[in-house]
Amino acid sequence: MPTGPAPQLTIRPASPADVPLVLGMVKELAQYERLAHEVVATEEDYHAALFGLRPAAEAALAHWGDEPAGVAIYFTNFSTFLGRPGLYLEDLFVRPAFRGRGVGGALLAHLAALVQQRRGGRVEWSVLDWNTPAIGFYQRIGAAPRSGWTTYRLDQPALAQLAHGAQG
Repeated sequence: MPTGPAPQLTIRPASPADVPLVLGMVKELAQYERLAHEVVATEEDYHAALFGLRPAAEAALAHWGDEPAGVAIYFTNFSTFLGRPGLYLEDLFVRPAFRGRGVGGALLAHLAALVQQRRGGRVEWSVLDWNTPAIGFYQRIGAAPRSGWTTYRLDQPALAQLAHGAQG
């Protein structure tokens, strides 16, 4: 029978040495979301995006004791109505072995505290319609879906066409 203290949950910002771990968890998330074929990012891409001259995003890692348990990848957005920045949560992933232990809630609480420290107005994210475990979790913490909004995205080749004046 094990004795000693229970593992402690910690949240910390990712460091450059964590890039392989962050990308690995993104690949685990993509597998869960049935989108593994869409992951083309490399460790070099993540180094540049998280720690380059002009970082585009940030990442926070959750550890259960010494074990990596989850990740949140986010970036600053801006509300023109509030006149304040916010955070957009691009990805939140908790490894299956750590689900139900408060890891996801701790990562979101970390982001909520961070946005308040930065005098921001909100944290926003998207969730796949079929991901009912995540939807239930988000509702339990007080998040509400935004009805009346549809997400649009420009991917290749539409992005290239628009950038080069071929919009229709």
